Amino acid sequence: TELPESKIRGYKAGRFSFNVKGGRCDVCEGGGMRVIEMNFLPDVYVPCEKCNGKRYNRETLEIRYKGKSISDVLNMSVDEACDFFQPVHYLYRKIKVLQDVGLGYITLGQSATTLSGGEAQRVKLSTELGKRDTGKTFYILDEPTTGLHFQDIKLLLDVLQKLVDRGNTVLVIEHNLDVIKVADHIIDLGPEGGDGGGKILFEGTPEAMAGITESHTARFLKTELALAKRK
Repeated sequence: TELPESKIRGYKAGRFSFNVKGGRCDVCEGGGMRVIEMNFLPDVYVPCEKCNGKRYNRETLEIRYKGKSISDVLNMSVDEACDFFQPVHYLYRKIKVLQDVGLGYITLGQSATTLSGGEAQRVKLSTELGKRDTGKTFYILDEPTTGLHFQDIKLLLDVLQKLVDRGNTVLVIEHNLDVIKVADHIIDLGPEGGDGGGKILFEGTPEAMAGITESHTARFLKTELALAKRK
């Protein structure tokens, strides 16, 4: 809306939202796709024939920043957007937190329904990181490393450590040893899953847990900690 051409035309912020009428495509209503019902088969999604999947009408797409339309921006990955918007500090800060939690590969316009549970949690986490921190928040995360590359797990752990360093409490339900071995305090439930579990086998530090024998996790954690010491 701050671009000269946008001001001349009198466009407001709603013009660039695909959730409201005005700037979005009036055929697909901003979805970019049309649904073809197949009766007894799963529905088929095809690009909208009017906007060609760009979500917006022609007038809206004519507004460009550094040669990019709003559709081009929404198709950028978070990593690409961080580079593109680096000079625009208030935008860069909001996008950077998504990159910090290991979501650099998702696109800015990606539908929330296509995100995994772990990805959705990290989007919520990035929203929290963008807020003013009180140092009194209790965060609960359920297997946030699901589907993550080990480098992205490291990024996530760095972010979680920052939250703890600010005085917050972070509770993570997780099986990933990369997370378990750096925890301040572990509560291990077992010894098996389902009906064979439910007992608290251990409470304490990772180093202390590696010394117990009745936990399956402890056996693998001991190996993981030994490898970490060799490095």
